[in-house]
Amino acid sequence: MEQDFDRTPISKLVFKLGIPAMLAQFFNILYSIADRAFVGKITHDGETALAAIGICAPVLTAITAFSSLVGIGGASVMSISVGKKDLRSAGIAVNNAFILLFCISVIITMLSLIFTKPLLYALGCSDTMYPYARVYFRIYVTGTAAALCGTGMNQFILAFGNAKRGMVAVMLGAVVNIILDPIFIYGFNMGIKGAAAATVIAQFCVLVYVLLFLLSDKALFKLKLSPLDRRIVKRILKIGSLPFFIMLFDNLLVISLNFMLRKYGGNALGDRYISCAAVVQSFMVLVFYPAQGITTGCGTLYSYHYGAGNYDKVTQIFKYVFILCAAYMLLLCAAAQLMPEAFAGIFIKDGDALVLSAACIQKYTLGLLGVAVQYAVVDGLTAMGQIRFALPISFFRKILYILCVFIIPMICPLENIFYAETVSDIAGAIVTVTVFLIIIVPKLRLKMNFKAA
Repeated sequence: MEQDFDRTPISKLVFKLGIPAMLAQFFNILYSIADRAFVGKITHDGETALAAIGICAPVLTAITAFSSLVGIGGASVMSISVGKKDLRSAGIAVNNAFILLFCISVIITMLSLIFTKPLLYALGCSDTMYPYARVYFRIYVTGTAAALCGTGMNQFILAFGNAKRGMVAVMLGAVVNIILDPIFIYGFNMGIKGAAAATVIAQFCVLVYVLLFLLSDKALFKLKLSPLDRRIVKRILKIGSLPFFIMLFDNLLVISLNFMLRKYGGNALGDRYISCAAVVQSFMVLVFYPAQGITTGCGTLYSYHYGAGNYDKVTQIFKYVFILCAAYMLLLCAAAQLMPEAFAGIFIKDGDALVLSAACIQKYTLGLLGVAVQYAVVDGLTAMGQIRFALPISFFRKILYILCVFIIPMICPLENIFYAETVSDIAGAIVTVTVFLIIIVPKLRLKMNFKAA
């Protein structure tokens, strides 16, 4: 790991780690897309079932956020420690992360099963959708331990520099899910229950694969049980807190959108728009996850060279990660504007709903290049433990989105609420670039030059 990171050109490392991690997230996307695509085309009640999954999505994403809290935080602590040549702390970070993930997953599973109904209704569930949402949610959360431990510990495989092995772990889950979805949903006539069951089984497959690697001699730091180290745990939670709260806040964005669609659309029209929102969010998964894969895969580069005090290399990482993210975002933006019906048709078959969903996708994606700026800067600063810089610029964009969601329906037709994402993406990018160049870069240079000296 150290020799590769010190001797290999940064551009080559970014592509070596970023591309496989991005591809891994494409397969990870298939968890969500496969469920929604198969469920949305169930005869008679597919649209209602799809809306139910959309209602469940925020709380399920919130649960998954804990894997980022511990996984990204722990992997960053490990990589920074390796950069500082503190191998003992690096090994402890791996072991403590697994214990934290397991304990958190047990608590979350119990609470989710107890408070299913109030949670779903708080997220905008209607009486029509509740039977579908309830059964999907309760089956899904039984796999919480597998989801958190598998996804969270896979971050360490990526941080070891094994981007291809990390990609295989995600691919395994996606392939299992895609195979089982049609068998359970249509073959066994389980409907939405089958979609949830297939996902849970796939998550357990990922967990087994990840644990087998981390328990083997191939792992840079072999997983073993050890007491929690308060100092290491505190560092893990501090660094992981930003991606954790970002994911929670992203849920608030979805919840606020569903709330306003319900408020201004009523029951019948509200359900229709919430179904469209579920389609839009499904498309945005295609946008966000692969871009996050790039920054996550390269996170160990940020962490290692920050720990080693290599300022020039850190600035190169920012540059090449942005270039890679920007190229991907521009491609997705063009596709969303030119053929939105093709993407909407993956999830829904009703003609009117398809046309409406396609129009919503176009409105939602005009400012995607701004997202590339956010990912490169915010995730890079997070990997280096610079939460005090990353937090404000990340939350500015999200708060602006919520303000737009609440204001736009008051002054414009309801469908224009989907422009909230575009406005926040463009304004957020402008603020991020300004703050990064004027405030963050000089302070980072001073701090790292002092550290290197």
